[in-house]
Amino acid sequence: MENNQVNCVKRRTTPVRWLALVAILGTMSAVIMLAEFAIPFLGPSFLKLDLSEVPVMIGAFALGPIAGIAIEGIKITVNLLIEGTLTWGIGELANFLIGIAFVLPASLVYRFHRTRGAALIGLAAGTFVMTAAGALLNWYVLLPWYAGLMGLSLDDLILQFSIAIPYITDVRTGILFGIVPFNVFKGLVISAIVIVIYKRVSPLIKGRDVCEDSD
Repeated sequence: MENNQVNCVKRRTTPVRWLALVAILGTMSAVIMLAEFAIPFLGPSFLKLDLSEVPVMIGAFALGPIAGIAIEGIKITVNLLIEGTLTWGIGELANFLIGIAFVLPASLVYRFHRTRGAALIGLAAGTFVMTAAGALLNWYVLLPWYAGLMGLSLDDLILQFSIAIPYITDVRTGILFGIVPFNVFKGLVISAIVIVIYKRVSPLIKGRDVCEDSD
């Protein structure tokens, strides 16, 4: 009776293939970003949800944190070329920085522990960091810049929050009851989608192992 042994060689991602995959995922993310939509009960109309972080996170899990940052950068660049900007680049800068705050912690955790549990922990950590970073960046940098460039006071800007959420009355409550819930919701939605589809699509990105039978 013969014993057959299967030898598998893990296929490595070459630099050229890495760059091609990053470019494809970045472009895919930019196209998905076009389908953004507002969620009335979570804040004003300029807070829009899109699913563009799904390809970014999948790429970061499969190819590493640096790939995630690169995909995020390509996403924003391509989106700017397609749509331009209505916010003097502030909305795009916010999307880039907050996106990195989400993708980087999650992919770093998963890089060292490639298990479903680690992926869940990483996504939870990413959601937490994104929410904290979003709150701080909007409070001290993004909202003041945006208000200034649009010729508005912060009070005028907060009125846009209060239309959707009446008990928002100032910047602090705008961050607490507008920005924070929005980013938590976004993190949960993106995380759920990534967990469901990652194992199905990752072989297409990383390449399947090459196996041979030996007697």
